[in-house]
Amino acid sequence: MDTDETQRQLPFQLQFDKPIASQVKIAEWNPEKDLLAMVTEDSKILLHRFNWQRLWTISPGRSVTSLCWRPDGKAIAVGLEDGTVSLHDVENGKLLRSLKSHTAAVVCLNWEEDRQLIRDDSGNISIYEDRTSRFFPPAPRVPRMAGVVSGDTGFMDDTEDSFRELSDSSHQRFNVLCSGDRDGSICFSIFGIFSIGKINIHNLSVPSPLLDKQSTYQLLNASIYKVALSKDLCRLIVMCSGELDEVEVESREGQMDGHDTHGLHSLVLDTSIFWKRKNELHQVAQQASNIEDLNEVIKTSLSIMCKQWSDAMHIFHEKFDGLSTLIADHGLESSSEEEFLSLLGGARTSPAVHQFLVNSLGESGLKRVSKVVCGAGKELQHIVLEHLQPAAEIIGFRMGELRGLSRWRARYRGIGLDEKLINDATERSGMFLVQVERFMWVLSSVMQQFSNFFNWLLKCIKLLMQEPSDQLLQYNSELVVIFLKFLYDQDPVRKLLELSEDNHDVEIDLETIQRVRELVQFGGFSDCNFLRRTLAKEFRHLESSFKEAFVMPFTTISQKILCEDLLPLFPLPSSPASTCTPIPMSVSYYEDGSKSVSSYQTCQNGLIDYVSFQIPDDPLSDIANCIGIARGFIHDSISIKRGYTSLEAVFLSIPIGYNCVDMSLYKESQIVLLLNETTNTSESSGEAFMMIVQASDLSFVRVSRSTNLNLWKLHLLKDSVVYLQMENEKVRRIPHSVTAPLAVGASRGVACVFASRKRALVYILEEDEDEVSDTE
Repeated sequence: MDTDETQRQLPFQLQFDKPIASQVKIAEWNPEKDLLAMVTEDSKILLHRFNWQRLWTISPGRSVTSLCWRPDGKAIAVGLEDGTVSLHDVENGKLLRSLKSHTAAVVCLNWEEDRQLIRDDSGNISIYEDRTSRFFPPAPRVPRMAGVVSGDTGFMDDTEDSFRELSDSSHQRFNVLCSGDRDGSICFSIFGIFSIGKINIHNLSVPSPLLDKQSTYQLLNASIYKVALSKDLCRLIVMCSGELDEVEVESREGQMDGHDTHGLHSLVLDTSIFWKRKNELHQVAQQASNIEDLNEVIKTSLSIMCKQWSDAMHIFHEKFDGLSTLIADHGLESSSEEEFLSLLGGARTSPAVHQFLVNSLGESGLKRVSKVVCGAGKELQHIVLEHLQPAAEIIGFRMGELRGLSRWRARYRGIGLDEKLINDATERSGMFLVQVERFMWVLSSVMQQFSNFFNWLLKCIKLLMQEPSDQLLQYNSELVVIFLKFLYDQDPVRKLLELSEDNHDVEIDLETIQRVRELVQFGGFSDCNFLRRTLAKEFRHLESSFKEAFVMPFTTISQKILCEDLLPLFPLPSSPASTCTPIPMSVSYYEDGSKSVSSYQTCQNGLIDYVSFQIPDDPLSDIANCIGIARGFIHDSISIKRGYTSLEAVFLSIPIGYNCVDMSLYKESQIVLLLNETTNTSESSGEAFMMIVQASDLSFVRVSRSTNLNLWKLHLLKDSVVYLQMENEKVRRIPHSVTAPLAVGASRGVACVFASRKRALVYILEEDEDEVSDTE
């Protein structure tokens, strides 16, 4: 026996056993690379290679509640306690985008990509081409100015190119990110950045599975545990708890009839709109998401420009307000402008002006103020030319593209692309471009007059100090007069930029207004008052028009996501403590060749769903420590209409002395179980086991559907329970007690197990290792 022991092979080769600094609460393997993302109890996000080399660590500053990878593995989505979903770059953890679609903690995420190439009506492969790159250079980034805090825009620094590469690659294949929050809301976003729908499971009307039952059901006090979008994007399985109540057709005026059935339920939502209209949604989302990017460029540019100019004007007035004080000290009743005009005309030089120019301001002080003001003007011009104006021009082009799509009503009205709203947004983008041109003209004029005023003052200071002034720049006396009368105590640049001053109207002469009105007949803007608005107010109008135009697809798609079926799994105690206890569960989709699936025409990939979940001991008191596996649920509502049921289920009984810590559905319809060995007191004995069960080989039993969803049906399977035997399954002993989560990577065939004593063990599931001793 001892000689044979050394020749035995242990399932699942142990790659390594490493200590970890903090216990891990969430872990997910990258679908394309040997990378493991983990969230610690103190909400730090760690990324490790397969050899356990750490790539980066980030701290979002808020509690992390969920995690998932983009299908291509180049970005990771992070759900936060405050309802934010943030996207981070796989290379360095940098924040790429933040999207706040929820008002409660995001408890689950699922990101799926359409693997099929889009084909047109003739069967040819249809690849949507973004024509913007033909006519424009690469889109501008959000400007970053040293020492200027522009707020959290959710974008990366200009020096890094990964955001553009990541954004472009995300548009190559159509994908949808689903996020569920603690209050029962599920949000959908294309590419993870363009919000395209939102539903709340409390508001769903659940139809009866049988045609002759004229009643619907509703979930009360529901809480979402997991969402899983099918590979073809047609169905979404939602695992949730809640009270299922029947609403009779005859008493729909708020009257609930039925039993309180608080328990775990599985919902199937019809999301086939994503598959049926993926080509149209792909095009709209690509244009709209880029427009939102550029809109953020404009918003941040205006914010930085406003601060830059405000800081410069603060320094200018801080210096020149000293003249008003000197005038009052000398008992004069004139203003600063009048004193300067008197100096310009050569009538007199008051003691206040002389003291201000020679002593208070001086040549060095004037040069510093001139450098600050003129430097700010140049910075503003740079931001406009390099960031704001290119962004506005590309927005105008992209809105033109959307305008063309919106006129194809047969294809795009069905997803909410409204021609009138798109036309309005297109016009607003054109108006904003005109306002940018006007701002540049005003800024150039103001900068010329400031420069001319400073040149004149410098010459005055030289003359008052009896120094030679022949080498100084020339000045224009008329421009000095204009500056003192209209610009010295006013600030047209600030009025155009300041968002808080957006109620300010620009004065326009009647002749100009009349010409603008006449241009309407030749294709001009229908809103003839746009010249009265400031740049800030025009941007507010632009933002508002975009929101109106893009909320229509959002609303339209949301209304087309309906509940197709509901399966009550098992009852739960109504105590608040029970809802806080995590329930091990997993949802996945596998290829299946059964007739019930292949005949289902809307399922293009021949996929069958597997839902696994641990059953609490209370509902099935005579069968303790069970795991349920159900399959074929997403096709069952169609099957029932055809006279049969495709829903099958089986119970797995965990051997006595073990309890399930976590589970994960693996490839080829396998299920990986993580078990702790327990003592007579139900406490861990300090050892654990990892087991793989081939779910497709189990004796599944057809589950008949009840006419009343309030009745639990899975308990009828208790007579056909499959009792697992440790010696008959593929099992690996782990010399530590373990905790959730169990992270399984199907593409690489690896599993990461976390021990209670802060250790991480990585196993290769498809390879065995020779056992050299009785201990590991």
